[in-house]
Amino acid sequence: MKKKKLWIVFFWITLFIIISVLVNLTKQKQQEVELKYSHFKQHIKDGRISKVLVAQDSIKGEFRDIDGALKNFKTAPMNDPNLIKDMEYHKVVEFSSAKESGLLIPLLLHCGPIILTVLFCFWMMRVMTGGNKQAMSFGRTKAKLAGNNAAKKVTFRDVAGCNEAKEELEEIIEFLKDPAKFQKLGGKIPKGVLLVGPPGTGKTLLAKAVAGEANVPFFSSSGSEFVEMFVGVGASRVRDLFEQGRKSAPCLLFIDEIDAVGKRRFAGASGGHEEREQTLNQLLVEMDGFDTKEGVILIAATNRPDVLDSALLRPGRFDRQVVVPRPTLKDREEILGVHVRKIKLDGDVGLDVIAKRTPGFVGADLASLVNEAALLAARNNQQTVNMKNMEESIERIISGPQRKSLLMSDKEKKTTAYHEAGHALVAKLLPLTTDPVHKITILPRGHALGYMVQLPEDKHSYSKTELLDKIAVLLGGHAAEELVFLELTTGAESDISRATKIATRMVTELGMSDKLGPIALQRPYEDYISSKDAGHSEKTSEIIDEEIKSVICGAKNKASELLKDNLAVLNKIADYLLERESLNSEDLDKITKGEDLTPLPEKPSAATENKKEVVKEKEVIKKQIVGGKVLSENIQF
Repeated sequence: MKKKKLWIVFFWITLFIIISVLVNLTKQKQQEVELKYSHFKQHIKDGRISKVLVAQDSIKGEFRDIDGALKNFKTAPMNDPNLIKDMEYHKVVEFSSAKESGLLIPLLLHCGPIILTVLFCFWMMRVMTGGNKQAMSFGRTKAKLAGNNAAKKVTFRDVAGCNEAKEELEEIIEFLKDPAKFQKLGGKIPKGVLLVGPPGTGKTLLAKAVAGEANVPFFSSSGSEFVEMFVGVGASRVRDLFEQGRKSAPCLLFIDEIDAVGKRRFAGASGGHEEREQTLNQLLVEMDGFDTKEGVILIAATNRPDVLDSALLRPGRFDRQVVVPRPTLKDREEILGVHVRKIKLDGDVGLDVIAKRTPGFVGADLASLVNEAALLAARNNQQTVNMKNMEESIERIISGPQRKSLLMSDKEKKTTAYHEAGHALVAKLLPLTTDPVHKITILPRGHALGYMVQLPEDKHSYSKTELLDKIAVLLGGHAAEELVFLELTTGAESDISRATKIATRMVTELGMSDKLGPIALQRPYEDYISSKDAGHSEKTSEIIDEEIKSVICGAKNKASELLKDNLAVLNKIADYLLERESLNSEDLDKITKGEDLTPLPEKPSAATENKKEVVKEKEVIKKQIVGGKVLSENIQF
């Protein structure tokens, strides 16, 4: 290895020297002015020659032109015996004769380009035979081989939750450990396993855990690494990936985000011969060609299974699809337990409480939550992470960091208080169909001037009534502003957007429209399709718009009626919000029952503060009396 490095250094140094010499000689040649001998003699008489170098085959030197600029010249030597006398007579500053320069410079001038060409060809030959593989490695796979370090090995112990997915993958692990167990009965292990689930649910971690449990090599790559600008590079990388897998069998090949290369093919303007489609074709051939007896299993992950090509999902390629869903309440508690292993926790931290407060969070969200809490504790110079840090971390992830520097006018605070009170009151008045309210606040956080936190349960389906009431809660703030101030603000922008999305899905996807009936007019992930291309007429589009408007307006009217009937409670919640800035679920329960909240401890007035300062100053002055001698003049007690 050292010899190779020395050879490369020697090669580049030699090349640099040759190029430098050639460049300098070329520059000198280009800067020399060819003079006739008669002109040269005339310049000597005019006193414009300053330097002369007489050689056997040429005369060179320096002269000043008409503009006074100093230039190099060259002229052919003549049999002139009076040349030296003329130069002495006209006082040429410097003249001499030159010795033979040897063959090196002429050799470099004539053979330099040939030498450079030979060196370059020799270097290219070494590159192509493996001397420098980086320059010619376009077709090599970029898959990374996971290390065999036992300390860094990922196992199922590091993957909490998703028990069903782990059970499905246990069969893969058993095959990699003992292939003969399945082969002696004539069974065939699946060639490919597709992990499907939302982003952040731990699909990549699960694939690493399979390799760690089976104790086999693990090659990981991304789908985007196969798609390049150069034609044929992606297909070449696919071939190289499977070739490396065969050499390391038994092993696991993992392709993350396979939808980047495995999207559904179509005969578009390019005729279906795009680079990505060629790469997909090569992947299909490789999956169909390699034998399961070789011990090579392909695992891929995606959160968009709907866009994958059907040929990729047929039996014999990705035989098995393993769903990695969002974690349940119990799963979230287990995931938090994994992430807090290296965190110093305070005794008041309850992982079960945090799990209840984080519905919908995936593994990546929970990891970020724990890390953010640790950073907050370190920022406050704490020795341990307490529950307050965890709660602040949850709110930072949901709503963003608190904006303490944002100054709000009294009118804005009042409007925000009624807006959030409207959300909370509508949710409290619809307890059977809406999620319980955990907290409301008018402290700005992220892009919101205030927000309400609800604690939804882990649900997998919703009724039409539940969705309508969810829209009513979202529009509760909008209705409260209109009811109290008789005008609207921009604060309901996010609420209206979310309500519109729910209503659109109800009408176009979920069959919850009386006029349209149970017809799916728009599939998921196709929000960008215009009505003209969506497969239905303009008349149907008009009905869709009318039904969406009907759903939203009906939910808003429901929220307005509830708030109008409970206007006194709405005013009370808003007043308490202006006084305390935040209310929890217990506070809301008391207010809705007609009870008063415990008064806040009074802040000391300015007069009281001044009185304390005077007392403190007297104490300081008293300490200045030492041994009966007063150190300060004009002291009165």
